[in-house]
Amino acid sequence: MENTGNSRDSSNNTQPNEEHIKTLRGHEALGKLKSIATKAENCFFCTNIKTGLPLSVRPMNVLEVDDEGNLWFMSMKDSTKNDEISSDPFTHVLFQESTNSGFLNVYGITEISTDQAKIDELWKPILKTWFQGGKEDPNITLLKLVPTNVYYWDNKHGDVVAFAKMAASVITGKTMDDSIEGHLDF
Repeated sequence: MENTGNSRDSSNNTQPNEEHIKTLRGHEALGKLKSIATKAENCFFCTNIKTGLPLSVRPMNVLEVDDEGNLWFMSMKDSTKNDEISSDPFTHVLFQESTNSGFLNVYGITEISTDQAKIDELWKPILKTWFQGGKEDPNITLLKLVPTNVYYWDNKHGDVVAFAKMAASVITGKTMDDSIEGHLDF
């Protein structure tokens, strides 16, 4: 996956880019993706991406981020999302790990799979809430999102330091931004 450009996407452009923009590559990028996506657990999963029309958006739970950076979800074969993915596999997912950190924007191509071995591997008892036939339900499919562009927003030193800097900014009137953002290339 190759991301190009290093434009700052945040709402606060008062700090120099070189202090707050950092593209992560390889294992470091994969680690950031896994960390945010698994801690957030849920995301907004967007399909039917067409210019000028509303997206189809629904909350979904990521079951796994594999070692290649692919995100795995479970879905019903006869769902609207599967129909939309069959027609147009371009997918956009958005994660928010916590109130002030751990944001992730993932764009890519989603593949639909019925691989029973992978379903067995990813199955958790709580999934029976949505898949009442259990992991052998013939209507279960897997959605494998293969990222083509990933961008993150986080803080450099953890939530406690970021909060302290925010509080100090309010008191002093000086921006003390602890944010870090950039592309993830793996």
